[in-house]
Amino acid sequence: MTTAVAPSAQLTAEDRCDRCGAQAYLRVELAIGELLFCGHHAREHGAALKEIAVSVQDETHKLTGSPAASDDAS
Repeated sequence: MTTAVAPSAQLTAEDRCDRCGAQAYLRVELAIGELLFCGHHAREHGAALKEIAVSVQDETHKLTGSPAASDDAS
């Protein structure tokens, strides 16, 4: 028997950290369910959770993007 797992959808602004309620950037799937974490809590707990996770969706790279160019030329 083969069990197919659908890829997780991209995290959105509606996904919230299970610790503090901020926007989530890390989804950790465990055998018993999933947890979502903001960037701060991802850094704090991510390494330990990755050791026991079934899968990890890490979108913390979105936090270090460069700012959009301004249309104002001064």
